[in-house]
Amino acid sequence: MTYNTELLDRAKRHPEKQKRPDRPMGKKPSWIRVKAGQGKTYKETLDTVKQLKLTTVCEEAGCPNIGECWDKKHATFMIMGEVCTRACSFCNVATGKPNELDKYEPLRVGVAVEKMDLKHVVVTSVDRDDLKDSGADHFVKTIEAIRFKAPDTTIEILPGDFRGKEGDIDAVAKAKPDVFNHNLETVPRLYPTIRPGARYFRSLRLLQRVKEIDPTIFTKSGLMVGLGETREEISQVMDDMRAADIDFITIGQYLQPTPKHAAVEHFWTPEEFEGLEKLARSKGFLMVSATPLTRSSYHAGEDFEKLRTARAEKLAKSA
Repeated sequence: MTYNTELLDRAKRHPEKQKRPDRPMGKKPSWIRVKAGQGKTYKETLDTVKQLKLTTVCEEAGCPNIGECWDKKHATFMIMGEVCTRACSFCNVATGKPNELDKYEPLRVGVAVEKMDLKHVVVTSVDRDDLKDSGADHFVKTIEAIRFKAPDTTIEILPGDFRGKEGDIDAVAKAKPDVFNHNLETVPRLYPTIRPGARYFRSLRLLQRVKEIDPTIFTKSGLMVGLGETREEISQVMDDMRAADIDFITIGQYLQPTPKHAAVEHFWTPEEFEGLEKLARSKGFLMVSATPLTRSSYHAGEDFEKLRTARAEKLAKSA
């Protein structure tokens, strides 16, 4: 079997994965369709990102929705560099030894948010296990810079797990992002092979801790499907999320970035995703997004408005 040479070149970004055997990349089903970016707004978004020397997870993770999102001037900024200290089997972000933090990066993110006139911004990061605080202070500075440059913009963050250190989690939560997102990614049984650097209950506890610090912050978490998980296991994860008072769940189809990454075990159909959405809503989440192309920051701005409306309606009913 021959492989796309571009995919093989991208695989070289992951030196820790090179000893793994190639995993065949099957043909995507008909319902996996993405829009290529080509409009004026797409180019303006690209130009802003490049001029300010910023990194986006849209590019680094090879997000299938980049065309649609950038055409709408939606970009998810990835701070603290483009090299991650962990080596998750599903992720296309480069792995290795990161550079030192850029102390001017938070301000540049703030300038970009102001320049792009964003109503809602999502900021994520690589894992920085090499730093004493895992980058918590850098997140705080980025939130503060966005508030300074664009005070009316709502802020959603998607950080790593801060190695479970409550002091670092507390510091970021006290900076009051509007949404604190941290993805569980998969079911506990698959963590050793899919997310070996993380711990399921550590991630769950992080989101629970955020609610303890400030109940007004919306919490959010996401799952990938297609890695061999069962519907029963997904249902249990949903129960765990609700026990941690998580408001918003996203569920999307895992797509294999290169032959060296984890293989797709199953392509869930649109009908199966509808079933997962109904299941999640029955558990009591304020907001659910479950489609094959759903990603953590996909339609984040629109979903945030729906999230606020859902909370207001819930409070009105309880009153």
